Amino acid sequence: MRHIIQPLGPVQADSPARRTVADPADQEREASVSRLFDQHYTSMLRLAALLGADDPENIVAEAYYQIYRKWRRLRDAESAEAYLRSTVCNLTRMRIRHLQVARRHVETPPDDWAASAENSALLRDDQRVLVGAVQRLPARQREALVLRHWLGLKESEIAAAMGISVGSVKTHTARGLAALTHAMEARR
Repeated sequence: MRHIIQPLGPVQADSPARRTVADPADQEREASVSRLFDQHYTSMLRLAALLGADDPENIVAEAYYQIYRKWRRLRDAESAEAYLRSTVCNLTRMRIRHLQVARRHVETPPDDWAASAENSALLRDDQRVLVGAVQRLPARQREALVLRHWLGLKESEIAAAMGISVGSVKTHTARGLAALTHAMEARR
């Protein structure tokens, strides 16, 4: 049996197969997102982990994918970092909510979680108490404190990242600090 391969037809001048030079806007988008990745990947990964993500790498990868897709719709390229930070916060929040719902439907919740031996060895006792207290904070208080004290953001930047008012940021930060102070003082 003989197979005959026939061409589909002439290649159009504007078809993707014919293009040799990429669109300058696409090249700029790729370069900008690449720079953003080089400058902020590690800090976004830490942000997702500090906010309680169980899979921070996937959260950050999704955030970069979303900013890549929506690059042309950004009002200002300078706002890309803030958009990325806000996206990481939102994706982490959605992931935590999803896990809470999923865990409600599991017959036996996983109570046997333990920190790795490396983490336990690296953290002093006070640090373990503080990290535990931070993890027990309500999500909004934890987010506000991480954004404020770990990333050093201004209240207006935190409000934009969390999608709440500046007054709410102040409230969540104050309540979170009070809870952490109480936890640390109760330990002594």
